[in-house]
Amino acid sequence: MRFLFVDEIRELIPGRYIQAATHVPADAPFFRDHFPGFPVVPGVLLTEMMAQTAGKCFDAERRPRGKAMLAQIRRASFRRWVGPGATALIRAEVTADRDRYGTAAAHIEVEGNRICAADLFFTFLPLAQLAGDYRDAVLEGFLARRSPC
Repeated sequence: MRFLFVDEIRELIPGRYIQAATHVPADAPFFRDHFPGFPVVPGVLLTEMMAQTAGKCFDAERRPRGKAMLAQIRRASFRRWVGPGATALIRAEVTADRDRYGTAAAHIEVEGNRICAADLFFTFLPLAQLAGDYRDAVLEGFLARRSPC
């Protein structure tokens, strides 16, 4: 199963704000079991979408502290369902940005409706602990398009 949930970054102010999107494929494997007859994206995957998006906002700063890793879900609420074929707009605002940790408030919207929200806490994994060939293609692509030639 694909576990990357950010298809594109639409807006980014490194270390402050990010807006991203993902398209939920109608044939995603989790729809078979969650729930039969009423397929919806599991809340844990919605939370992962928010965490991946907020993490990219921290990582875009390119600080030597390392890669942002979700360490705690401080609060999460779910108001509506996300079904097959939806395009989710994911927004995150950094609320604290320190050398050893960061926090972000994030939410997801589908067709203008707020679906869920979370307050997230991140720590940072030293870059030396990542696989040598690790790349974030979505973030690198966005930053490359923004950079003047």
